[in-house]
Amino acid sequence: MTNQSCQEQFILLGFSDRPQLEQTLFVFVLIFYLVTLVGNTVIILVSRLDPCLHTPMYFFLTNLSFLDLCFTTSSVPQLLFNLGGPDKTISYTGCAIQLFMFLGLGGTECVLLAVMAYDRFAAVCKPLHYSIIMHPRLCWKLVSVTWGVGLLNSLAMSPVTMRLPRCGNCEVKHFLCEMPALIKIACVDTVAVESTVFILSVMIVLVPLALTLVSYSCIAMAVLHMKSATGRRKAFNTCGSHLTVVSLFYGNIIYMYMQPGNNSSQDPGKFLTLFYNLVTPMLNPVIYTLRNKDVKGALGRLVSRK
Repeated sequence: MTNQSCQEQFILLGFSDRPQLEQTLFVFVLIFYLVTLVGNTVIILVSRLDPCLHTPMYFFLTNLSFLDLCFTTSSVPQLLFNLGGPDKTISYTGCAIQLFMFLGLGGTECVLLAVMAYDRFAAVCKPLHYSIIMHPRLCWKLVSVTWGVGLLNSLAMSPVTMRLPRCGNCEVKHFLCEMPALIKIACVDTVAVESTVFILSVMIVLVPLALTLVSYSCIAMAVLHMKSATGRRKAFNTCGSHLTVVSLFYGNIIYMYMQPGNNSSQDPGKFLTLFYNLVTPMLNPVIYTLRNKDVKGALGRLVSRK
């Protein structure tokens, strides 16, 4: 293979060394992907069609569901194509688009989860001023910032990663064009790139995570001082759902991106990527609906109306 060949296509090795595992994964990935599409689409439709859910919390939840739909669709169809046949290639343009979307949507979700934590902080700790604090204009501004941060993350890292010399080595030991795996196959010293990735990871991952933890710490203190048992239970149920999503997402992201190029191409790294790329977006609608009477009530009203 020549340098020119890497400008035309990459080979996503993925799990090609285990054909039987590929067949099993194809079935599971397809089922999880379909459930993700249905679950997140239902969340978006219910939040938009039911007037009772036209609140900041469900506005942000709608954005999270839309983001998860885009996040999984950016890589799962290509993964299913590779798992279902002998062809493991992806075009250079397709790889660049996949990387751009993966970095952008991942960065957006990091900041969006912090924004959702702030919304819960305002609702629990400042209930009398909640409607004033979280007015529609501020909600739109916060959402715009989250998508803008994701876009800047992609614009900063995608071109740098794709332009790394690879000396004809186009075999990516992963099932998608993820940044750590692409950095690993470069044939030059990547210390500067990895340092940049680490700095951006601190800014985009750890800073929002710290703000999220501060928000929930304040929420926990406020809930413990509540006199109403019903209020405490409702606050814990809502915030518990958010914390579950935060733990699932940030845990995997920190493991993968705080040490780029080292372990993403190994089997544990592949399965972790598969988890936060497919399982977490599938679980988000389940986590938010099964423990949420408002969403279940809205679903019941929509069904009965039909």
